[in-house]
Amino acid sequence: MMNSDLNLSTKDLQILNSKKGLEALLRLKRFDIRKGVKNVKYEKRLEKLQEEMLKLQQWVSTNNKKIVILFEGRDAAGKGGAIRRIIQHLPPRAIKVVALPKPNETEIGQWYFQRYINQLPNNGEIVFFDRSWYNRAVVEPVNGFCSKLEYDVFMGQVNEFEKMIQDSGIILLKLYFSITKKEQERRFKDIVQSPTKKWKYSAVDRKALLLWDDYTSFKELMFTHTQKSAPWKIIKANKKTTARIRALEYILKQIPYEVKDLERIKHHTFKSILEGRN
Repeated sequence: MMNSDLNLSTKDLQILNSKKGLEALLRLKRFDIRKGVKNVKYEKRLEKLQEEMLKLQQWVSTNNKKIVILFEGRDAAGKGGAIRRIIQHLPPRAIKVVALPKPNETEIGQWYFQRYINQLPNNGEIVFFDRSWYNRAVVEPVNGFCSKLEYDVFMGQVNEFEKMIQDSGIILLKLYFSITKKEQERRFKDIVQSPTKKWKYSAVDRKALLLWDDYTSFKELMFTHTQKSAPWKIIKANKKTTARIRALEYILKQIPYEVKDLERIKHHTFKSILEGRN
């Protein structure tokens, strides 16, 4: 196929002829030049933002700052994958990823927020929550894991709890990864059919599609009532690469680290790549 048929630019051809371009093509299950170019552009964009993320982390460490970033969203929305890309080049001792299991008997008897308080950052540390205290806002009431009273108490306390966190000097960001029902179903099928991923498919996941509308109702209530102290950033996550880039951009824009490269963080230069218009 000729270059004119593919409508590739000179820059695209240079990308394909590079080491990264050839590696990207070899990694594809099906030979697709356009996708190969897009993947290389994504990886280059990701690397630039990861470099900025390292600058942010060094600022946090040098100035004894404390940051908490919450990642929420439906099952299979890509929260964990986004966190892995964000922290890929950060010093392990300077960060913590928290993905708490269901509470044990002792924790059930504690104040709901207590086990999350124990995970908050020390000076110079960034904590990423792969699901957080917002389990009680959506997952628990939908699946009958908490009573209506426990839900109501949580909703009455969460804004003040987050205000207390921020008043103590912690920077708090809240990201919600949003996917469609069709995309969640597709991802569940991929997980179940994968020998290395099927262990992720839980009893809660098995009911997620059937309870889709219930999740939506509680999600909307969460957005309505929990914006007071820390606003939500909704990340459209049907395309995982897009979601990862947008999440990184948002974090870098919101945290006032120095010295920030605003031109590098701008996302408009990457818009056509993210939307697949190569």
